[in-house]
Order: sequence, then C-alpha cells, then structure tokens
Amino acid sequence: MDIGEDSDFAAGFGGPGPEDFANGAAALAAALVREAGALAAAAAALRQAGAVTPGDPQGGPLSDIRRQRPVMAAAGEAALTAALLLEAATIIGPGAPPSAAAERIATAARRAGSLPAGLVPPLRAAALALGTDDGAARIAAATIAEGLAEALGRV
Repeated sequence: MDIGEDSDFAAGFGGPGPEDFANGAAALAAALVREAGALAAAAAALRQAGAVTPGDPQGGPLSDIRRQRPVMAAAGEAALTAALLLEAATIIGPGAPPSAAAERIATAARRAGSLPAGLVPPLRAAALALGTDDGAARIAAATIAEGLAEALGRV
C-alpha cells in the first residue's frame, strides 16, 4: 500500500531551512570566537616566552635576539589572526549571505595588512568544531563556511 511516502523519499529532502542557516551562522560565529581565543592564548604564550632580556646569558635559548624575532613575529601573526577571526564572527553571526560576508571580512583583513585567504584554514577548523548537535545547523554552518572559504580564496 502506497500512501505517498515513496514519492517523498524519491524527490529527496530539502536542505537546511532559513532557521537552520541562522542557527548555523550563530554556531559558526561562536566556533570562530573559540578559535580566536585559542590563537590569542598562543600569542600570549609566545609573547611571554619571548620576553627575555636580550644578551642575558641566563635567559635560555631565546636570549639571543636572532631567536627572539621569529617568536615575536609568530606571536604578532597569531594575535592579528585572532582579531580578524573575532571580526569575522561579528560579520557572520547575524547571518549575512556568504558573498557579502566574505567581502566585508576581506576588507577587514586587507585593512589590517593581511591576506583574506589566510583566514580560510581557521574558518574551516571552526566549521568542524561546532558546539551544537543540531544536524541541520551543522550542515548549514558547513555550507556557509564553504561559501566563505571559496569567496575569500578569490578576493
């Protein structure tokens, strides 16, 4: 006996709805804030490790300024990326279309002297580390992240 269920399955299911995309954008924004926090902590740790008086023989392996430079540069890059991820979270959270959000994120990255494509890896990582068990929101967040990654790679 066919009550129409087979035709529903054959036609496929619809993708995430508007509410799912709103939840996905919020979850992705929250994950970006967590990624930014991890990068900020790494920047602070690197800054602390590099805070050795140059020329101090008791300062350990970073007492030589030539060894301090890359540590301080890495700390600066991590802090800059963390700040840009917070900006991206603010832009993504309200649920702007990925193309418009990518343009705003790219503008912020360029304004800070960074390449927009450099935000793609932490964006993808955030999309994989969502703090929700809502499957539709996860799919929506992955869709948003993919659209952003593609657009940021082009601009």
